[in-house]
Amino acid sequence: MKDEYDFSNAQQGKFYVPLDEIEMPVYLDRDIMQFLNNKCDFNAEKVRVLINDLLRKDIEIVQAVA
Repeated sequence: MKDEYDFSNAQQGKFYVPLDEIEMPVYLDRDIMQFLNNKCDFNAEKVRVLINDLLRKDIEIVQAVA
């Protein structure tokens, strides 16, 4: 390491991303992902839409029961 670093041209917050813009990765079990891929002909966008639709329906069920 150097004894001193020159930060005179540094930009504060250059790599900052607000928390509400960060997308959290979701890792699915292999059998679930295989089922979804087969259902959607291995189209990633269709899989994303299907997963969101399924989760929305589950949320509706939970809210109706609660």
